[in-house]
Amino acid sequence: MERPAPIHPGVRIGHVHLKVADLERSLRFYRDVLGFEVTQRMGTSAVFLSAGGYHHHLGLNTWESRDGSPPPPGHTGLYHFAVLYPTRRALAGALHRLIRAGYPLDGAADHGVSEALYLHDPDGNGVELYRDRPEAAWPRQPDGTLAMYTRRLDLDDLLSTLNDEPGAPSR
Repeated sequence: MERPAPIHPGVRIGHVHLKVADLERSLRFYRDVLGFEVTQRMGTSAVFLSAGGYHHHLGLNTWESRDGSPPPPGHTGLYHFAVLYPTRRALAGALHRLIRAGYPLDGAADHGVSEALYLHDPDGNGVELYRDRPEAAWPRQPDGTLAMYTRRLDLDDLLSTLNDEPGAPSR
């Protein structure tokens, strides 16, 4: 049997829509801590947020989850979703926002192809904040395949990029 053609290379994940227990609590995290902007609100049951004016990167709703609890460990569901930052400096700005808000990280890793910060939102959903390295810098095996790894990310070094461009915004 002939294998079907791969998905079009221009396909991207467009947005994430999360069921949350408390819309205002989640809004405080995604808007006030991470910095997403509200693009539309549907009363007290849903809100849509974005970066840079897109219609929405993130939807939050309580349609089936108001006052609910996170799924227990050992069950299927969302492991995490990832928010891609355009530069290392922008990722450092996100880390700075988290520190300023007193919001804890679960971990931070250098994967060779990317640098990532890991945390959970107020409903227990995994969130990865990351930036990709340029493809030419990705670690590769001798045969050209990727050689990703997981190493400790130096958070102080990441934060030092905020000082690299005097006067430039850190968000």
